[in-house]
Amino acid sequence: MSPEVWIAALVGLVIGVGVTAALQYFRTQEVIQENTLVPHRTRQLMGVLQAGAVVIRRDRRSAFSNQMAAALGVSRPDGALNSDLADLAEEAWRRGEAIESEIAVQRGVLRTPRFVHARVTPVDDELCLALVNDNTESRAAEQSRREFAVNVSHELKTPIGAISLLAETIEEAYDDPEMVRKFSKKMRKEARRLTKLIQEIIEITRLQSGGSVADQEELHLDGVVHEAVEAARVMAEAKGIRLVTDVRAHPSVYGDRDLLVMAFRNLVDNAVQYSDEGSPVTVSVDARDGVASVAVIDRGIGIDSADAERIFERFYRADPARARDTGGTGLGLSIVKHIALQHAGSVALWSEPGVGSTFTFKLAVHQEAS
Repeated sequence: MSPEVWIAALVGLVIGVGVTAALQYFRTQEVIQENTLVPHRTRQLMGVLQAGAVVIRRDRRSAFSNQMAAALGVSRPDGALNSDLADLAEEAWRRGEAIESEIAVQRGVLRTPRFVHARVTPVDDELCLALVNDNTESRAAEQSRREFAVNVSHELKTPIGAISLLAETIEEAYDDPEMVRKFSKKMRKEARRLTKLIQEIIEITRLQSGGSVADQEELHLDGVVHEAVEAARVMAEAKGIRLVTDVRAHPSVYGDRDLLVMAFRNLVDNAVQYSDEGSPVTVSVDARDGVASVAVIDRGIGIDSADAERIFERFYRADPARARDTGGTGLGLSIVKHIALQHAGSVALWSEPGVGSTFTFKLAVHQEAS
């Protein structure tokens, strides 16, 4: 190898070592600077916060952030910072006071953003402290409350408007006994529908406001099912529907008797309402592997797959015209779902248009304490 090549190689090696040493020095200095900016004890305190916590530098990077901030997607361990959060910090420095705002955070490949509430407070001319909380669930809950209020108003208008029109008609036809009887009968029907709607609104509001059921006792599930079936028998007989009870097991469960009767009664009532005259509705009770199940099976009109995905939503009706004829409110299945959730259970649907539907309500079998 020629002397020129050796010299070039030696110079390259020296330069490489020098650059590496310089980079290492600057990294060390940066770590020292960050440790100085955010002392160890402060990092420990920020690390145990349930909220996301970020110390923001003037260069729009983080001097330190805890794990929750990374989980929320507002900062990364390498110092990268969400641009909206950096903008808030600059605005806080400009105003010289704490500011709050909601920002949308896009994480990874997820298309749906999460909404976080951020409060950014200037510490000095070089640092800001940001506290960040996930606001997605509360935002969804608020949206759900607004939609519920709108839906309730809309649903109440129909029977109230009908009763008002029927009352005017009766007033005008007071001298025609046949017309009075005809419209009085319709008025009673709308009044019953209004009463049922109000009762179900009260019930679902109560169910949604709580977590788990407080008033629980050990129950024989077949006895609860028998009570629900007997309560629905009058309506079934009026339509010529045969109610069949198939008890394959006698499991005991832990729960609120009145709520479970309501859930099963709603399922049986639905099956009766959407079945053709003369067809059977079967209610079976079974238990396997510690899980008790109640299945309500009909041979009615069935539910399309597109409707099946939304059938447990409040006020959703797969067949609005038929629901009006039967007095359905669109709340029955939503109530069933919430009762199942409050008992740490589940409710599922299998359906085929023209074949029928099966709603299966599952609960844990109650285990006696040893």
